[in-house]
Amino acid sequence: MKSVATDIANFEELRKAGQIYVDKTAYFHRLITDPSRRYFFCARPRRFGKSLGVTTLKSIFLGHREFFADLAIAKTDYDFAPHTVIHFNWGGVKATSREGFDETFPGAVADALTASGYAYDCSVPPSLNLSRALTFFKNRDGKGCVILIDEYDDPVAKALANVPLAEYIRDELATIYAQFKDNTDKIRFLFITGVSKFTKLSIFSTLSSLNDISFEDEYAAMFGFTEEELDANFDEHLRAHAEKMRLSYADYRAELKRWYNGYRFAKYDETTVYNPVSIAQTLVRREPMFGAYWSSTGRASHLMNLLKRDGVLAFDYDKLHGASDSSFDVADLKSLDPVGMLYQTGYLTIKSYDYGIYRLGVPDEEVRRDLAMLMTGVAANQDMKWAANLGVQLRLCEWDSFFDGLKSLYAAMAYGPTEGRRHESSYARCLAFLLASQGFRFRMEDVQADGRADVVAEHPCGVYIFELKVDEGAAAALEQVKAKNYDAPYRAKGLPIYVVGLSFDSKTRLLADAEACTLN
Repeated sequence: MKSVATDIANFEELRKAGQIYVDKTAYFHRLITDPSRRYFFCARPRRFGKSLGVTTLKSIFLGHREFFADLAIAKTDYDFAPHTVIHFNWGGVKATSREGFDETFPGAVADALTASGYAYDCSVPPSLNLSRALTFFKNRDGKGCVILIDEYDDPVAKALANVPLAEYIRDELATIYAQFKDNTDKIRFLFITGVSKFTKLSIFSTLSSLNDISFEDEYAAMFGFTEEELDANFDEHLRAHAEKMRLSYADYRAELKRWYNGYRFAKYDETTVYNPVSIAQTLVRREPMFGAYWSSTGRASHLMNLLKRDGVLAFDYDKLHGASDSSFDVADLKSLDPVGMLYQTGYLTIKSYDYGIYRLGVPDEEVRRDLAMLMTGVAANQDMKWAANLGVQLRLCEWDSFFDGLKSLYAAMAYGPTEGRRHESSYARCLAFLLASQGFRFRMEDVQADGRADVVAEHPCGVYIFELKVDEGAAAALEQVKAKNYDAPYRAKGLPIYVVGLSFDSKTRLLADAEACTLN
């Protein structure tokens, strides 16, 4: 069987290596033959196959038909007529300082134009070189060229911790993107990918013909893998991994879906897709477990800085209502919307859309654990190792150490301006982040016959029933659980059942008292 690629993001390299390519060319054929549109923008989270998609389009427009045997586009009447392709890649552009950007950005533009066959003139600005190149190619070829820009926003995003620098980089990039508006007659096709939509970049503010397809139904699965694509491309690998995990194939696929499939990118089409890097890493490593592979590839530094702001812990990230189209656009670099940025960076996805309003939520188990880890670390102003240690202490029932850690967590927790009016649920949410980050499956306000348990967490090592009180002792919490038999639904599991009572002081907002006991 063909091998699975984990480190090749170039279409022609992938095909030469004979590795699995999930055929997306039907989407690209639809794009390039659209009779009414030529300029497109599509936003997707990092590591979602955007670079592979851009290089696939590049190969199509270069006329390299030989790489498309047996793919969808080869079964159409597309003629693979060669075009000049300008492929911009900002990966080598430094964004840590103005000097670094000024030193590396012209070189990136020069590399792209030179690779396309234009003699770059270092005595004039990059934007003028681009304008002249577009004219040169139109005169030479008798037709417009193709422009592909992968991760167009990367330099700006990397500089967001320094807003003046980010604004400077944005304005410099705008001088390049402004050339597209002034030379529309010299461009056959324009495709731009990125993570965020920075609306003040000239490409959005001046190029009225740019079509944002980020939420269009017909392109919902252009990036990411559908269930059908997994069946068609990875069947043998999936079955081998199911056997390694000692699961029936049906149970294995259900868990795979829970872990990695939950991203929805369309308003009306409810199709969800798997994260490509997570699938590739899972099937190549073939470990007897599922892992957080997407998050291990790195986190956006600007997101980390944003999450340190007050108030981000107040959201219930599984039930975010009220987002609109403007929530996903970045207009002011000084005032970033945390919900919009979490969506763009892949930590939230669309759950439903109705009359202009989105409901967002966490895509899957992998992302849930990483988001919870981030939030726990932000809340406690600690690194991730600290949260992991706290989870181990809970599983080992090292109650004194666990309670000490919880007290540190709540003492360092950032509270919004209305926190003084909050009750048990406010404290439960922070606890939920900790549990999720450590692999516990939990429910908040778990409905029972005689009431609602505040938090119930399950793990192969036991069931943990948390009852939270404000201005009451922890002993009262334990008694409530026993009196109302909150443990009844879990007795048949055959696991140890632990009851944990937590008591908070409404004046200091600190964890004031904690007790635990075993029920069986």
